[in-house]
Amino acid sequence: MKIVGIDEAGKGPVIGPMCIGGVRIDKSKSNAFKNLGVADSKKLSPKKREHLAAQIKKYADDYFVFEVSPGQIDELRKLMSMNDIMVLGFGNVIEKLRGDEIYVDAADVKEERFGKRLLDNYMKEHPDAAAPKIVSKHGADDLFPVVSAASIVAKVRRDELIEDLKKEIGVDFGSGYPSDPKTKKFLQNWYDEHGSLPDIVRHSWKTAQNIVGK
Repeated sequence: MKIVGIDEAGKGPVIGPMCIGGVRIDKSKSNAFKNLGVADSKKLSPKKREHLAAQIKKYADDYFVFEVSPGQIDELRKLMSMNDIMVLGFGNVIEKLRGDEIYVDAADVKEERFGKRLLDNYMKEHPDAAAPKIVSKHGADDLFPVVSAASIVAKVRRDELIEDLKKEIGVDFGSGYPSDPKTKKFLQNWYDEHGSLPDIVRHSWKTAQNIVGK
């Protein structure tokens, strides 16, 4: 029996992509992740995450990271809510990895509703397939090692992409989160200098709109 864990990194930042990571492993071998000492990626140092991501990829049957760019997020938000975007993104990972049991970190205040939407979407695409069991929980990255593993793979990929963006534009803009003073200062300075924000920014975010609105 194959189990899949899915989690996202970068839902909230004003800068950079969102990465939705998935990891698939045979249920009988899933203790391998637990033995590695995986945990919620936010609680690990970048170095530890990178080390674990390499180990996870070795033990996993398969893994996949679905990347959603700032521009794609802005476009989609004209048509749907962030929760709808999460359903689409997680659905892409389910489609790619296919498992008998799928454990996801619920991206909706109602965890069951998120799981049901994922299942409904999958069955709409695959009416003749056997329905996978979807377990959707808040804090799934603390509850299920396979989700912790997905969380680490997603976070490491987002960190890589953020570092690439910093090199590309030649400025260290911090974490990219709206609460980061370094990020806010970068956005303000860039807007003052160029009269617009770069395409690495999610223009539909309040933080960006407030700067442009001034």
